[in-house]
Amino acid sequence: MDDVIAAYNLLRLLDLTSLNENDTEYSIDELCHKAHTPYGNVAAVCVWPRFVTHAKRLLHGSDIKVATVVNFPQGEYNLNKLKKEIYQVLDSGVNEIDVVFPYHEFLNKNFTACEQFTQSARELSEGKTLKFILETGEIKNAQKISQATQICIDSGADFIKTSTGKTPISATPEAANAILETIATASHNVGFKASGGIRTIDDAKKYLILAGSVMGYKWITPNNMRIGASSLLDNLLLTIKRGY
Repeated sequence: MDDVIAAYNLLRLLDLTSLNENDTEYSIDELCHKAHTPYGNVAAVCVWPRFVTHAKRLLHGSDIKVATVVNFPQGEYNLNKLKKEIYQVLDSGVNEIDVVFPYHEFLNKNFTACEQFTQSARELSEGKTLKFILETGEIKNAQKISQATQICIDSGADFIKTSTGKTPISATPEAANAILETIATASHNVGFKASGGIRTIDDAKKYLILAGSVMGYKWITPNNMRIGASSLLDNLLLTIKRGY
């Protein structure tokens, strides 16, 4: 795939992300400014819950969504905390919620707890785009990643996301393939989000090509696929500007 064409496609799929401990309103100002580019807008910005209202105000009138994270990055099983955090972000007017799947419980084979958690997240976030973050670098095994994906699909997930970006291993093509092969058989449309360690167009193209081979290239739209990254945007813009 031509790099310039890929860059244009990836730009519109980008969840431009800032989830640093030292984030400030000033850094979110910069993030939201970068979300508008000469070649089109990114799909969404993803920020800590405390910055959602600020980001919504900055992006008012645009088609850029505001996403945030819940149960992040620990992936705990705590239904009371889940409820509190989701209510908090709903009050802020968030468009999309990325919830960390309770992967510790999953790895301990407590599948009932995982089902309760994902079903609760879906019920609590009704009307919002819900992405479950599997933390595939911790689950590792492709068959287990498929199983975790299926639990989230059965609970009504809108997207399955690979990683928080906070563990030693984040997104990998192998994990992405396991997710894509599973959502391809889902009874309702489910999207895919690759996130963590994707910094260059070469990194990102792997997921674009993989998604096209499994789902078909017509499927690849911001409603179905996202790339979560912070530093990728500069590389995409450079590729488009130089023309190769």
